[in-house]
Amino acid sequence: MSSVSQTLPARRGPLVVAGGVVVAILLSSVANALIAVLAHALGAPDDFDPLKASSYIFLTVLGVLAGSAGWALVRRFSRDPERLLRPLVPSVVVVSFVPDFFKFEDGEVTGVVALLLMHVAVAVLAVSAYRKVMPLGPVR
Repeated sequence: MSSVSQTLPARRGPLVVAGGVVVAILLSSVANALIAVLAHALGAPDDFDPLKASSYIFLTVLGVLAGSAGWALVRRFSRDPERLLRPLVPSVVVVSFVPDFFKFEDGEVTGVVALLLMHVAVAVLAVSAYRKVMPLGPVR
């Protein structure tokens, strides 16, 4: 017979959770900076505002914070958070693409593709951090 400590995820303290979220923000910002540099090297115009650090870092912070709040809510209230998050995370990422598609009107393809890649990179890095600092438990 297994004990409760073996079946439930360890509860992390608020400083550990906050630290994990900060690390996700930092790593995501670095990944986005690399994507922006690559996009500019491949022909995205220097004046494409969404690829300026002030734009994507601000939105990265908002996205990671919103994602962490959503993750915590699902973790807290869902009977099976893993099952709920499996389709929810990719769905949220796809919905986050919508504003970027309006940038195609400017005829800017390279920059828009870079923005889409940024969303995916942030999601991958943030979910990895959330799993470490806010682990999902078994079905309750």
